[in-house]
Amino acid sequence: MAEDTWSETAFVSISKIGGSDVEFATITETVDVDFGNKEFDVINTLKGGRLVKFNPQEPSTVTLEAYPIEAGTASGTEGKGFMDLLYASDATQPLSINFDRTRTKVRIAILWTDDTNVTTATDAISEGSNALRIVLKNGYVTSAKPSFTDGILKYNVTIKCPAFDKSANPNGLIESTDGSTSAILAELSAYTA
Repeated sequence: MAEDTWSETAFVSISKIGGSDVEFATITETVDVDFGNKEFDVINTLKGGRLVKFNPQEPSTVTLEAYPIEAGTASGTEGKGFMDLLYASDATQPLSINFDRTRTKVRIAILWTDDTNVTTATDAISEGSNALRIVLKNGYVTSAKPSFTDGILKYNVTIKCPAFDKSANPNGLIESTDGSTSAILAELSAYTA
C-alpha cells in the first residue's frame, strides 16, 4: 500500500433494489459504519460455571452527514438528495415527495482506493491497486434528518441492514486488496432481488 492510512477521499454509492447505483460522495462529508454486534448472554450455573448463549447478530448501521441540494435524485448518477430513499420517489421536476409507508430496500457500497481509474464505489479495482470496500445490502433508510443549526443545510441519514436475509444469506461484505498484481476486486454486480 502506498499510504499508511485511508484518508481524505472515499466513494459512496447507494442503489435501490432493481435500480441504478447513485453516487453520493460529492455531497457527503462523513460516513460512520457500525457493524451489528454479535452479542451473547451468560447463564450462571449452580456450580459457579458460566454457559454462553449466543444472540443473533444485530443490524448494521451506516450514518452519513451530507449536504443535499434537492429533496431527492430525480435522474442521473449523482445523488442530490435523500428523501426519495426514505419515501416513494418522484422523478419529475419540481420534486414533490410525500410522507408515505413505502420502504424500499437499498444497498450501500463504500470504497477507499488508490486506483485513479475508479469513479464509483462499485467499480472494479485494477491490478496493482489497493482498496477496501464495505457493502451492505437489503437494508432500509430509516431516517433523513435535516438541520440548519450551523447556517448550512445538513442531513444526517441512517441506513440499517440486517446481518442476513430470510434464507440466511449474508447481507454484508468487507473486501480488500493489497495491491498484489494477481489480487483484483471485481466490479459489484447490479443490485437486484
